[in-house]
Amino acid sequence: MFDIREDDLSGDQTRSLLALHLAGMHAASPPGNVFALDLSGLQVSEVTVWTASCNGRVASVGAIKLLTDGTAEVKSMRTHPDFTRQGAAAAILDTIIAFARKRGVTRLSLETGSGPAFEPALALYRRRGFVSGAAFGEYEATAFNQFFHLEIQGSCRRNFGAS
Repeated sequence: MFDIREDDLSGDQTRSLLALHLAGMHAASPPGNVFALDLSGLQVSEVTVWTASCNGRVASVGAIKLLTDGTAEVKSMRTHPDFTRQGAAAAILDTIIAFARKRGVTRLSLETGSGPAFEPALALYRRRGFVSGAAFGEYEATAFNQFFHLEIQGSCRRNFGAS
């Protein structure tokens, strides 16, 4: 079982996992197509970060960024290679979804890439009910990126297609 905690980003293990995340995103994405937040981007008031730990080791990290329109974005999801396929990412994503519900978020969205490096995360998002949809916020659709959305209960919005 994983211990899920809000993280202040001061620990070396968390910082190392976030550095691994950024390096992985740059390695698996074309230039100009990485929208992952760096450490300073995760330390703003509208972002909350959690880590899942096991036996004192950070297994996974993930964040939510609250947006001004009552929606939110999943950011910085990454599992340490030693903990893949053990449920750490699912525990973080479940925490993010529960937080969004508690905060009254109407829709939870995310931007991600395409290709084999992204398939495990895409499978997790789909299992949690996220569906493919249109770009949101300031993102622009490209041949590489994809957008997923999860309606939060109580929301009246249902269509994510282009208007």
